[in-house]
Amino acid sequence: MAGHGHVDGHGGNKGVALLIAVLALFLALAETGAKSAQTEALNRNIEAANLWAFFQARTIRQTNVRTAAEEAALGMAGADEARRAATERQIAAWRSTADRWESEPATGEGRRELSARARAAEAVRDRKMSAYHMYEYGSAAFQVAIVVASASIVTGVPLLAVGGALLGVIGLALSGLGFFAPELIHL
Repeated sequence: MAGHGHVDGHGGNKGVALLIAVLALFLALAETGAKSAQTEALNRNIEAANLWAFFQARTIRQTNVRTAAEEAALGMAGADEARRAATERQIAAWRSTADRWESEPATGEGRRELSARARAAEAVRDRKMSAYHMYEYGSAAFQVAIVVASASIVTGVPLLAVGGALLGVIGLALSGLGFFAPELIHL
């Protein structure tokens, strides 16, 4: 008779073991998603930082060129006609360069374009960081679900397996948010 109870316990344990295996699979997928999102967020953060540094360098160079043009314009007083014409050509060239550095759509390296590209990289970074957090919360739910489901085997309390399954559903929902809508909620 005791053997029959033992066999029934194994049948229940097989179901819980299968639940734990499924939870472990989803845990692995959530961890992979988290790592991928984290790596992409770091890459986009570096890209944004590089673009802002380029933007800053362009701003400094633009300010220097504009200052040179203004200084040359002030120094033209009393200059002869040939020197004045040469200085005016140089001032025009400097101003043209400064204007080109403000917006250069052909190369995407004007200040406006750099700013837009940096903001776009920051937006992707922020989205990927939100995804990373959702995957991490999902992973935590899966880990706790595995522990709770495992405890049902040790204690023989089937309600713990149900609790583990519910935590697994929460983990699946959080991981799904990480994939489909990472910025929908903020935890």
